[in-house]
Amino acid sequence: MRTFIQNFDEVLQGGIPKGQVVLITGTPGTMKSSLCYSLIYQNALNNKVKSVYMTLEQSRENLLQQMHAMGMDKEEAKEYVHILDLGLIRKSLTQLSAKGTWLQVFKMYAESLKHSLGYEILIVDSLDVLEMAAQLGENRRTELFYLFEWLRNLGITTFLISETSPEQMFQNKYDEGYLADGVISLKLHELGETDIQRRIRTVKMRSTNHKTGYFSLLFSEGTFRATQVITE
Repeated sequence: MRTFIQNFDEVLQGGIPKGQVVLITGTPGTMKSSLCYSLIYQNALNNKVKSVYMTLEQSRENLLQQMHAMGMDKEEAKEYVHILDLGLIRKSLTQLSAKGTWLQVFKMYAESLKHSLGYEILIVDSLDVLEMAAQLGENRRTELFYLFEWLRNLGITTFLISETSPEQMFQNKYDEGYLADGVISLKLHELGETDIQRRIRTVKMRSTNHKTGYFSLLFSEGTFRATQVITE
């Protein structure tokens, strides 16, 4: 059984060039944030890759407490994993009520940290909150297009967490499914009347030869694993 992070490393090193934007989608409880943190945590431990996790709603302290409780707390990762609490900044800066100002602040921090840290992976948690704070309106698709292009031009790999369910991702309302370079969906799958299983699927990934079916998503001892679905 291979770890999910090893599969992700292969994708990052060989299949996803820097400059691509990937959506991590799923409903609450599918462990999107935990999976994304595990991605940068394992890359820090195994590959010494610098990453930034931008949280727009959950506090830095709560996020770290949750991840440490899950076993992702090794000291050697701290040098490479950086967490920025943009939610705290959003609450303290009342002048950000004007349309467009919040997006400028987000870009400013992303660019500044790119220059100072030289990070290679950016996690944004979440796209839904960023969109609400930026007050994207009637021209949502156009504004998302320019945002995604701006992220690509940073020369990093970006993972945007989204609360959109896999079934809704390619409906007309959700343009990000078409604009992103990759879409990875998580879901809670019912097994009979009493059991629920987490599953993961690569819906879309440009420039890669990938399987499109669902895998069972397991977590133990601080590591995610994706296995073939056996029980239906």
